[in-house]
Order: sequence, then structure tokens, then C-alpha cells
Amino acid sequence: MRIGYKTRLSGCHVLIFTYHLSPITLSFIPYPLSTIMKYYLIVGEASGDLHASHLMAALKAEDPQADFRFFGGDLMAAVGGTMVKHYKELAYMGFIPVLLHLRTIFANMKRCKEDIVSWQPDVVILVDYPGFNLDIAKFVHAKTQIPVYYYISPKIWAWKEYRIKNIKRDVDELFSILPFEVEFFEGKHQYPIHYVGNPTVDEVAAYQEAHPKNKNLFIAENQLEDKPIIALLAGSRKQEIKDNLPDMLEAASAFPDYQLVLAGAPAIAPEYYKKYVGEAKVKIIFDQTYRLLQHADVALVTSGTATLETALFRVPQVVCYHTPIGKIVSFLRRHILTVKFISLVNLIADREVVKELVADTMTVKNMQSELKNIIGNEAYRNEMLSGYEYMAERLGPAGAPRRAAREMLHLLKK
Repeated sequence: MRIGYKTRLSGCHVLIFTYHLSPITLSFIPYPLSTIMKYYLIVGEASGDLHASHLMAALKAEDPQADFRFFGGDLMAAVGGTMVKHYKELAYMGFIPVLLHLRTIFANMKRCKEDIVSWQPDVVILVDYPGFNLDIAKFVHAKTQIPVYYYISPKIWAWKEYRIKNIKRDVDELFSILPFEVEFFEGKHQYPIHYVGNPTVDEVAAYQEAHPKNKNLFIAENQLEDKPIIALLAGSRKQEIKDNLPDMLEAASAFPDYQLVLAGAPAIAPEYYKKYVGEAKVKIIFDQTYRLLQHADVALVTSGTATLETALFRVPQVVCYHTPIGKIVSFLRRHILTVKFISLVNLIADREVVKELVADTMTVKNMQSELKNIIGNEAYRNEMLSGYEYMAERLGPAGAPRRAAREMLHLLKK
């Protein structure tokens, strides 16, 4: 039993030693303990900030006196609690940036560990970001008796499967948002997990409820033409945009009856996009990705959560992702990598719902061919939309943060 684990909750019983004339007897005597639960959360990127903020709100709904402390972002801060570090001070992507900032990374890790020990939370909740968070989990498990919960599990089914040993050893409870992870963790590795649904379902449903579709207003406010829309979601990182956007634009420009609208990533300056847009006729809009998907007719999308969001808005799509040394990557996909697909849509459905043009198959010609199929072949388009319904059914209904919060509290009260 973890030290203090039972004594964190109201209504628990404390073990009291009582003396009688006879030898010592043990009895459980009700003792009114503090009802304030302390939750320590750690995220390392914008998506983690979003998902953690919804989880915190759900925990607060179940536990109004919840006390939060976190390495997180602005969305988490808006829910309440104390921010120790902003995730922007943690997020270094790529081999060279990590090497250049090793001292900062280690200092942040040291600060986090010391802060957890000092604050003594009732639970540490890790959100994605496995490089940093698995190290924290190892420390918390070895040096404290605080339970470790992992919300949005590391994607070890795609890469670094050896990390299952660390997860089994250091993570007390894992909360998954992808249905196929149940078979991976429980079937393949005999590690019980909790599937709580997918928070992207909640985010899309909440947006649609709060923002009824109004294409005329969308066109007017963004100075668009009165034409069908090909949405371009070229990624959120500079390298992705550099590698993918030029070919995506060339492919989509072959359909003059459609207008091209590019979803600008919040962390990327408009000037950066201009370097790769060239002479293409395209409108760039920022902070309106969901609004764009709500009004788009077809989309070219790089791999990632954007493919799932596009599917949940029921927009037919082509998944495209350029990689260097494309032929080698394609060989590795066929012969070494264990996953059949790269897009969440296909992974969740466990079959090809959307075409994936990756590595050496991502060519302008292939993208144009797939766009032509979607635009000009109604049966093909409807089959994809039917696949979206199957995928959504496998994901389950909205309510993932609420289910996760309730399950966490249930486990903590055991």
C-alpha cells in the first residue's frame, strides 16, 4: 500500500493504536481528514495543454475543491491552479535542438522532480510527451509512494515498443484514448488499461454545437470566393510545411472549380508560409482550423490528429506525408514497422478508409488522382464517408475527459 494513499480522502478510516489493560489492539476509527485532493499534471506541448485542461475541468466538476499544480500551458492555467513551468520551456523537437538545450532539459526535469517531492500530491498525472514523462514516472515510482497515472498513453505500438517494460514498472494506471490500444496493451503485453473514449470527439462535438454552420458568413469574413473548398492542412511544424506544402498546392491547383484554403498553424508566422506558397492561388487563415473543416468539401491532410479531426467533420480526405529518403522509408514500412497504417482514421478502423500517400508514394500525380476520385466519383466518396461512421462508432461517444476523471477518482478512493 502506498504511504498516505488511504488517508487522502474524506470518509476514510485511520489506523489507530489503542491501549487497554490487555495487549495492544488495533481498531479502525473514523477520522475527518482533509477533503482537498492535490493533482500534479505534466504536459509538454500544445495538444497536451488542451487535453489536460479538459481533464482538469472534469476533475473539478467531480471534485470542486481539487488543487492543481502543473507543468502546462495557458489553457490549463485558465482552469485554475499553479503553473510551475510553461510547456514552451520544455518543447524541443528534433535531434539538434535537443542537443543544444540538454542543460535546460535536465534542469527542467530536476525542477519537476523536486517540486513533486516538495508538494506531495495525491497523484501525478502524465499527459502524452513520453520522452520527459516516462523519466518522471521512473523517478516518482522509485523515490516516492505517490501513484502515477498516464492519460493519453505513449504510442509505443508505433515506435519504441520496448518502453512497455518501463510503463509496466512505473505507471500505476494508464488511460487510453485509442480503442486499438486495448488489444495492444492487454492482449499482447498483459497490461490492463482503461479506454475512456477520445477527447477529439468531445472537442469537435462541442465546436459544432457552439458554432452552427454558416458558409456565407465564413466566406464573407475571410474574403473567400463562392466556390467549393479544398482545405490544406500541411502540419504544425516548419519542416512538415516545407516538405509537404509545395506539392500539396501543386496537386490541388489542378482543380480550378475549387478554391484552396490553407489552415495556418498558430506557431508559424505568415511570412514562413509565403516562402513555399509561390505563385499558387491560396488563402491562408489562422486560428480557424475547425471552422475551415466545417465548411470544406475535400481536404489534403498531413498525418496526425488532423486526420481524425477531418474525419469527425466528415470531410473526405487524402493523407499525405513526405519523408526524406522516401524509398527507404517505404521499404521499412513494408518489412520492419509493425503498424499497417499511419493515419489515425485507418488505425482506428483497422482497415483502409482514407488513402495514405506517404514517402515515395506522395507525389503530385498520386494526390491529383486521389482528389479526382473523391471529387468525381460519388460512390468512392460515399464509401469513405461510410468508413468514417464505422470509425466514429469504434471511438464511442463524447465524454472522454469526464469518464477519465471519474475513473481516476474511483481508483484513488479504493
